Amino acid sequence: MKALIVEHAQGPFTIKDVPTPTPGPGEVLVKIHASGVNPLDTKIWADAAAHAHHPLPAILGIDLAGTVEAVGPGVKAFSIGDEVYGMTGGVGGVQGSLAEYAAVDARLIANKPANLSMREAAALPLAVITAWEGMVDRVDVREGETALVIGAAGGVGHVALQLASARGAIIFGVDRAEAADYLRSIGATPVDRNTAVGDYVRDLTGGRGFDVVYDCVGALDDAFLAVRRFGRVTSSLGWSAHSLAPLSFRAATYGGVFTLLPLLTGEGREAHGRILSEAARLAEAGKLMPRLDERRFSLDQAGNAHALVREGSARGKIVVEIEAANPG
Repeated sequence: MKALIVEHAQGPFTIKDVPTPTPGPGEVLVKIHASGVNPLDTKIWADAAAHAHHPLPAILGIDLAGTVEAVGPGVKAFSIGDEVYGMTGGVGGVQGSLAEYAAVDARLIANKPANLSMREAAALPLAVITAWEGMVDRVDVREGETALVIGAAGGVGHVALQLASARGAIIFGVDRAEAADYLRSIGATPVDRNTAVGDYVRDLTGGRGFDVVYDCVGALDDAFLAVRRFGRVTSSLGWSAHSLAPLSFRAATYGGVFTLLPLLTGEGREAHGRILSEAARLAEAGKLMPRLDERRFSLDQAGNAHALVREGSARGKIVVEIEAANPG
């Protein structure tokens, strides 16, 4: 098969012919149609993510959407021809999705939403799993609650808002001023990120604070100030040093999200497949749609796709389509 190989940190993506993998016990062979590009992928490429090391040379790419080509021993949930999506590799020494095929753990995938294209489905796995673990598993957002997402128009943020809305919450999103129209389009009240936390808490909640706050950009200090008394905070980037005093004085709770843990350790992989199955049902019900950048990239243009994500100039998810190397 053809695959993109990165030989060293920050090195070029080079198309090479490599052996097509054979699915082992519990695995399926997926013919890859599309590979989502996450900010984390670019950090792995640069060897700038100690928590997500991927020994090089390697095939990168965490997210995929494709078709089951073969089924390994013991797999009952999938059959040849099934359209699937998942967060399956590209970290921890596991082959990534910038290739024509990948042998993946069947616990990490689910049937692709029937109403989404392969390109749309490949934009979802890391984002929706991260959003779900925070908004559903950690803070359990409920009908009628106020939910604030910081970094709301980003890959995780826009999905987290839609999950909260699907559960009946009243949603608010902090991001750039130019993202306001998009945030309104998914039912959120936009908040300019340059607005002081105290000001928008006063204006939008009467000073009470939000029932749940999801920080997607490493802004936990703001999240602790924005949450109400006895509220709940979660973060997908809660790695820096922060004062817990504002959270403690509100008797609020905090729960962190580390989406890579099952992929890196093997523990809890079934949860990823379950989340993707639930997300597919929401997508098919019209309650979840990924935001895609309109620009399109083939396998040999993956370097350009990565560059856009690194620069922060993408407006929506960037996806690499494998069809150029793999017709069909």
